[in-house]
Amino acid sequence: MPSRHFATSQRNGVTTLTTSWSQDGRDRGATRMVVIDSTNLLLLLRPGTPVPGGRDGKAVERAKERIEYLVHRLSKAKARIIIPAPALSEALVKAGAAASLQIVEELQKHAVFSIEPFDTRAALEASAMSRAALAGGNKKGKSTAPWQKVKFDRQIVAIAKVHGATEIYSDDDDVVALGEQAKIKVIRLAALPLPPEKDQLDFLLEPDADVEATSSDEG
Repeated sequence: MPSRHFATSQRNGVTTLTTSWSQDGRDRGATRMVVIDSTNLLLLLRPGTPVPGGRDGKAVERAKERIEYLVHRLSKAKARIIIPAPALSEALVKAGAAASLQIVEELQKHAVFSIEPFDTRAALEASAMSRAALAGGNKKGKSTAPWQKVKFDRQIVAIAKVHGATEIYSDDDDVVALGEQAKIKVIRLAALPLPPEKDQLDFLLEPDADVEATSSDEG
């Protein structure tokens, strides 16, 4: 029975993740699927990322710890965190060229993350959203955002829907609205719990068994 711990460390300005998922964790049979947006991805992997404000307009306290603890809990539950390719692209633009490749490599190391494209199935879902909006008299629906952002947000929610995601983690009001229309629960950063002090020490400091074994073999 493999252990599943999640830990973080810093390397060249990018947060390095450590997990001990085995390959059998990739079985999608009854896997819980969730989606995180570009802001939450950067909070996890890129130190110094601006923190979004809560409902009171103030920056959410200890935002990075909330995201790290979320990933820790999802890892223990053998869930899969979907990163929509459009959201990843947006995150990489914000992260800068120097960090982009390292972020992608970091994500690809861990089975808990799954980068998913805007493919044919997602295109069908997004087009259905747009047709519904047009039928209501406005191609942007109730959004006041620029058309390019409206299309982007629909892509994110469409990817979540075709992969059977039960939650989307985002503070974007338009994504929240689209998620509700698609009957997908959208959870804001401020609603994420902070880790209990003991758990915080466990998942931030406990070394990963697989990494230790690899290091021993190389030595």
